[in-house]
Amino acid sequence: MKKIYSLIMLLAGLVCFWACETDEHPTASTPDSFVLNTPAYVSGIYDLKNTESILLTCSQPDYGFTAATTYRVQVAVQSAFTEFTTLSTAFNTAKMEVSASDVAVALVGLLGITDEADFPTETFPVYIRLSAELSDGSHKVLSNIIELPKVKSYYALDPMVAPENMYLIGNVTNWDWNSATEMVPVYGTDGKFWAVQYLGKSGNDNAEIKFNTAKSWDGNDFGMKTAVIDDASKALAGVSGDDNLVIGNPGWYIVVVTTEISGRSYIYHVQFLEPKVYLCGNAIGGVWGAGDNNLFTVPAISAGADADFVSPAFTGAAAGDSDGGVRACVVLAGQEWWHTEFMVFNNVLIYRANGDDQDRVSGSVGQKLYINFTKGTGKIE
Repeated sequence: MKKIYSLIMLLAGLVCFWACETDEHPTASTPDSFVLNTPAYVSGIYDLKNTESILLTCSQPDYGFTAATTYRVQVAVQSAFTEFTTLSTAFNTAKMEVSASDVAVALVGLLGITDEADFPTETFPVYIRLSAELSDGSHKVLSNIIELPKVKSYYALDPMVAPENMYLIGNVTNWDWNSATEMVPVYGTDGKFWAVQYLGKSGNDNAEIKFNTAKSWDGNDFGMKTAVIDDASKALAGVSGDDNLVIGNPGWYIVVVTTEISGRSYIYHVQFLEPKVYLCGNAIGGVWGAGDNNLFTVPAISAGADADFVSPAFTGAAAGDSDGGVRACVVLAGQEWWHTEFMVFNNVLIYRANGDDQDRVSGSVGQKLYINFTKGTGKIE
């Protein structure tokens, strides 16, 4: 009897274990729909310019178990929902505070209005539904459509934001976006970029360059026609040209692009500065930023793009601790030296840009820092 009892208990345990394992990995089913509730305020006027958000609530889709669900809001101006816009903000609860300004921006596009004078001043109906999916993006399902019959909107446009990227292209990069120079963001200054760039002759031709915020001929590239170039930069680099910026004085330059937002347009200010690169820190006697005795030697123009900038010999040991280390930078007007700092790690040139303070690199008296800005490499020896 004891053996039979033990066998029964073992089988019961296996069944229980199988059930537990099955519960840990339930299989989701995709429902046909789920319910987006009609707001209690639906009979009133939704004045999008004078309210922050629209409250939406829904029932959770019946996936067969309680699951983490992602909801997205879709907006249309026709009940058939033949054309709609999905708002960018996703929600993870069945109660959603939907940005009124996001809805207003979506309505401008859906109505196809390009002039504020043409935007309707009276209320009009707006239709909303939700899409839902599991956290892995699977089992997508749509809710019912609700109508907000009286929406008063306005000519809302996406806010203008400074570009996050800037690229320099030209005959010095074989007019190839894959070889274009990726300019370095200035720490803490949106839309401002810099690069130490070789602008020597390409064969018998002077260097010619343009810029864009994407690696593409997408119509947003800019050059002589639209860039704003100060007189000092024009004189230093001998800048001329019709469309491309032609560099009449071949050499190395620090090229700076600063973005100004004017209404719905970008104005790009381009500067050409002397290629002054500085060694900083304990390696050069505690000098920080610009100085006469901590300048790198600039390669001769005859050496071409594949040449090293060379620092002065280290005059002090630079331990790799918080107060020490070998450090290097360029200096731009109105910026701290560490806003444009960089260093070599395992022979790779890495810019601080908008990142955190860089790790320290040790050096010894008599050593020098070599940097190849074209290849993005360097060494201490």
